[in-house]
Amino acid sequence: MASSPKSSIKIHDHCVVTPSPSDQTHLSLPLTFFDLFWLKFHPVERIFYYTLPLPLSNPSFFFDKVVPKLKASLSHTLQHFLPLAGNIVWPSDSNKPFIQFNPGDGVSLVLAQCDDENANFNQILEHNSPREAMESRNLTPHLESSDSFADVISLQITLFPHSGFSIGISTHHAVLDGKSSTLFIKAWASICKSDENSPSLVPKLKPFLDREVIKDPNGLENLFINNWVEIASQFDPSGNSNRRSLKIMPNPSELIMDQSFRATFELTRGDLENLKKRVLSMWDMVEGAEPNEAIDSSKPTTLSTFVITCAYVSVCIAKAIQEAEKDKQKFAFGFTVDCRARWEPPIPENYFGNCVCSHIVDTESEDFTKEDGLVIVAKKIYSKIKKLDEKPLDGVETLVFRFMAMTIEGIKGMGVAGSTRFGVYGTDFGWGRPSKVEIVSVDRGLTIGMTERKDGKGGVEVGLVLNKHVMDLFSTFFHAGLCFE
Repeated sequence: MASSPKSSIKIHDHCVVTPSPSDQTHLSLPLTFFDLFWLKFHPVERIFYYTLPLPLSNPSFFFDKVVPKLKASLSHTLQHFLPLAGNIVWPSDSNKPFIQFNPGDGVSLVLAQCDDENANFNQILEHNSPREAMESRNLTPHLESSDSFADVISLQITLFPHSGFSIGISTHHAVLDGKSSTLFIKAWASICKSDENSPSLVPKLKPFLDREVIKDPNGLENLFINNWVEIASQFDPSGNSNRRSLKIMPNPSELIMDQSFRATFELTRGDLENLKKRVLSMWDMVEGAEPNEAIDSSKPTTLSTFVITCAYVSVCIAKAIQEAEKDKQKFAFGFTVDCRARWEPPIPENYFGNCVCSHIVDTESEDFTKEDGLVIVAKKIYSKIKKLDEKPLDGVETLVFRFMAMTIEGIKGMGVAGSTRFGVYGTDFGWGRPSKVEIVSVDRGLTIGMTERKDGKGGVEVGLVLNKHVMDLFSTFFHAGLCFE
């Protein structure tokens, strides 16, 4: 678990939860090229916050009654998700890493308690109220990685006495994408909520583990492995780096925690409709997609929530940073596309593993701060998605080095994590729906955390981590833009 001088989190216990029943056999699962693209990428980290009434949130009751139920249901869930209890390994006799589960393997679980009497759980749940980014890090478990192995998942349950609790989850991106991670957490919640002695999973929550549905005719597996070797050599020019090391790479763009603040902003259904109408009303008056692109760039009848949210928030971020820096800045925007439905034949929705590809939108670096930046960026994101509907892997061979070249050029890359389609606010362990869901790992770069709104009435929650001055400027641009007539 991350720590800081201001941390008031006391470790109650640290255990390993193994799959039930205990007579599980060995399992090896290959990593596909979708997985290998993320081999040494930083973990994806989320926190689910739950309000809990008394006496359930009394420490003695919580650790004696609530925690055992969470642990037992986790053990039952892992029997369906055996790869999560294993490790990524890369033996000397294998040409690529893979997932390996051995009997006795399990998932690291930290049980903790917030001992700060001044900690206000309700304040943590507030939106539009920036707080120090490090506070969430103290509720997020560490994911172990080394030269020889890497954990797949780790968990932390933290009690806020007399108020509620949180479940922090860190996942290795080479094993799970966002949809797979959400599938696991929903399966765990479903089993925990069940009163059955031998709970089962409904078909939509059962993971599909067959890797044979993903073919690699273009040799992307070897390409992505070699990419990571090349990236490692950049950090160790001596050439002594271990090419088989599974240690997660440091993130060069990671923000400085003690100068960063975290906040959640909301876009209502009405806000989104107004932004869509504004963009579409100017569609033909503002240049967007390149004229020579072989796709239909005609004006659409509507825009997706994803397109308008990414365009609006990225433009507000860029304007806030440029205002804070007081000079011209360069920006780019990237996102991942889910290939399950785009594959031929389509891959099942419950496929467990990575089935996403990362892409960079074809914008000019100054587009985000132009007067009509919202329309320009929205058109280019829309154009990119239409292109990827037909060719979801287009350009992935050069993506890593394109990103590295952008970094050298001083272009600030923005991205997005999460999705409004995951339905994370439906994750009920038996004590009610989450009061808040937070994507913690957006603090590792300029990343937009995206979830559906908690009230279920449509709209989006946007999580950000920025330094305080930029956050204040972002808030001003964000709210002013929603008042635009």
